[in-house]
Amino acid sequence: MNKSSKEKNNKNGKKYLTFIVIIPVVVLFLCPNKSVAGLTFNPAFLQTGTGSTATYDLSVFENSHSQAPGDYIVDVWLNNHFVESKKITFFSAAGEGNANLVPCLKLTTLESYGVRIKAFPSLKEDERGCTDITVIPQASATFNFNNQRLILSIPQAALLASARGYVSPTQFDEGINAFLMNYHFSGASNTARNKYAQNSQSQYLNLRPGLNIGAWRLRNYTTWNRSSTSSEGGKWDSVYTYLQRNIISARSQLTLGESTAPSDIFEGVPFRGAQLASDDEMLPESLRGYAPVVHGTARTNAQVIVRQNGYIIYQSYVAPGAFEIADLYATGGSGDLYVTIKEADGSEQHLVVPYASLPVLVREGHLRYSLTSGQYRPYDSSVEKNYFSQATMVYGLPWNITLFGGGQFSAHYQSLAFGIGKNFGGFGAFSTDIINSWATAKDSEKKVGQSLRMRYSKNFYETGTNFAIAGYRYSTRDYYSLPELMDTFRHDRSLLWREQARNRTELTLNQNLGPSAGSLSVNLLREDYWRTHRRMESFATSYNNSYNGISYGFNYSFNRNTSSRSGERHSKDQIFSFNLSMPLDRWLSNTWASYTLTSSKPGNTGQSISLNGTALEGNRLSWNAREGYGSQGVGNSGNLDANYRGSYGEITAGYGYDKEMHRLSYGLEGGLLIHRDGATLSQAFSNTAALVIAPGASGVRVASRTGVKTDFRGYTVVPDITPYRVSDIMLDTTSLPEDVDLTLTTKSIVPTRGAIVRATFAAQVGARAIMTLTLKGQPVPFGALVVNEALPDQQINIVGDDGQVYLSGLKPTGNLLVQWGKSADKKCRVAYVLPEKKALSGVQMLKGVCQQD
Repeated sequence: MNKSSKEKNNKNGKKYLTFIVIIPVVVLFLCPNKSVAGLTFNPAFLQTGTGSTATYDLSVFENSHSQAPGDYIVDVWLNNHFVESKKITFFSAAGEGNANLVPCLKLTTLESYGVRIKAFPSLKEDERGCTDITVIPQASATFNFNNQRLILSIPQAALLASARGYVSPTQFDEGINAFLMNYHFSGASNTARNKYAQNSQSQYLNLRPGLNIGAWRLRNYTTWNRSSTSSEGGKWDSVYTYLQRNIISARSQLTLGESTAPSDIFEGVPFRGAQLASDDEMLPESLRGYAPVVHGTARTNAQVIVRQNGYIIYQSYVAPGAFEIADLYATGGSGDLYVTIKEADGSEQHLVVPYASLPVLVREGHLRYSLTSGQYRPYDSSVEKNYFSQATMVYGLPWNITLFGGGQFSAHYQSLAFGIGKNFGGFGAFSTDIINSWATAKDSEKKVGQSLRMRYSKNFYETGTNFAIAGYRYSTRDYYSLPELMDTFRHDRSLLWREQARNRTELTLNQNLGPSAGSLSVNLLREDYWRTHRRMESFATSYNNSYNGISYGFNYSFNRNTSSRSGERHSKDQIFSFNLSMPLDRWLSNTWASYTLTSSKPGNTGQSISLNGTALEGNRLSWNAREGYGSQGVGNSGNLDANYRGSYGEITAGYGYDKEMHRLSYGLEGGLLIHRDGATLSQAFSNTAALVIAPGASGVRVASRTGVKTDFRGYTVVPDITPYRVSDIMLDTTSLPEDVDLTLTTKSIVPTRGAIVRATFAAQVGARAIMTLTLKGQPVPFGALVVNEALPDQQINIVGDDGQVYLSGLKPTGNLLVQWGKSADKKCRVAYVLPEKKALSGVQMLKGVCQQD
């Protein structure tokens, strides 16, 4: 036979070999759930070009469920619900004559999944520490290797009863020891354009440092505010400092320091002392929820200041038109939000956003409680710090009834509360309570008073109507709340005239008008006082809709606040606005055009047109350009604003002008986390966060998190993680560097409140290559396992046709262990050296010669 004939036969042989190998593999992968009885690989088919036959151990691939035993990081699913991701050891099924894998599950693991292990005495661990869940009737464990998913099926009768969304406390992670710091700084410089205005500057800073040690959380919230028009200069305020930890067994939080007592029964009372209170966040999502959103309308380029309990908790700058503030940081307490809108012309609007609660209702058998004791902590430093104690309890009875009550006690004040709530089903939810107070104000005799409160909520699904809050409160002439009484005790011994609330009505209504008819919302607040004509009224309504991608809305607000006992002096504002927004994707991607009309009384009518959009990778940059005109001498105005959200924080900058002045605004927000591996800069994060650790994998994005990506070391912080819930941290593989591979791209965590939890990803940093392995001049057996000895626990590769194997994480030099059987003559080693020149495709094509010992 001539040379060309031999080459032709060899090529045909290789084609025949490839065809023979691919057919069973394709059958297995296309029919993963089909049973193919007696299907085996015949090694005689795997002939080399010379016709010799090697002895190959391919039993591990004889069916679609078979793989090599060992440790695998898998997603555990129980009865079609995700449980967790963890490393589990798999063994070959004993006595079945095949290589099916069974998981090694410990009793503690099954107990954490809610299995009633005490109900099955025969469910025990063997000498390897593994259990056989098949002793539970109709229970099974299936390993889906392609999806790296362990599917457990266990009868409901063998599981503890739990609500939807329940997470076992055994999965709670207290996190790592760390120091954390969040900061937010904003400022503005105003330059006068005429002699009637003056130059001014203002800055606002809030710092939220913290320290985590084990289950303990130390937190502080400090603010600094400065205005060049104020003679006080910069002013520091500490909103709170507290030490807190969770008591999981009692489903509670222990707080030591400065915080605010719960306000579901009594008015929220700021204190400095100790508190033990239920934490409903530990309940499944189906058993809990509420937080306020601030809506308003600015007539000009305005400064918005939000106060709660006397402290400034938010400060920013907005352009003319409607605005919404939905990202207020938690202050650890309650109390109405007092919003001041400082317009460019010096005028002010004052809004009050009720921070009220829904009807007091809990599920049957559920107990919510709080115990508080300490000093009253007033905002005004001249008020004496008297001691008090408070206790509250809410308990769910059958028939959808909730009973609640409590007491407050101090040297000069006592009160008792009792209430009842009822879920009437189709008629909504209702609660009412009465508080009796015995108060001895400073330099006064004891007064006895009562306060009656009623609250209602209802979702009318048929009509799309939602009464989020509907409340009414009436107090007698001699009723004092605890904060009102405490504020009468002052160091300067001067008793200020006290406004005593009489009636208070509040309403929040949202109405869905239909699929194409839009939605309507109404907010109402009204309060008046004893012994005075002063009253406060606030009303706002809005309508919003969209058509073919074009959104539009109408807003109207009315605010009136009297400022004297006679009621003669008062401020009254009425504002109407219309806004229209349409996308410009046909011409400019990620860009919108907007038109706004605003008319105020007293005031002017203004119109503006603006362009806004997003840009850069992951829409990190958002921008807005606006030009407007106002009547009654207001004239032209304009804004140019930008916000960049990067890995290490958020930067904002803006320029605005009007007839009175030019304004340059700026802001910076971010976070710092110091941990055992060093320091990590990040975006500002909430009380609970995740520390991503992927050493060597720099610049990798975290999926669904704008601007969040790993730093030069492979570290980053994922903000805003929900405590006591399973959260998936997923890395975006499309952003991986060419020399980095990940064995796992998703990590599931369940942090406790305030925890910083590590989410560690094993990154294989090094070159990628397709290596052709030969032994004694012949390709190594098909199905052989290849282990990079530098990464023995992270990487197992399988040899394909013609001895080819894909490898990643390769160092410049190294050794590979190749094994296709259990005996010593069925393994060999490869020593490799990578070429200095990198391949353009990022994947090297190499040859490796396997040597046997």
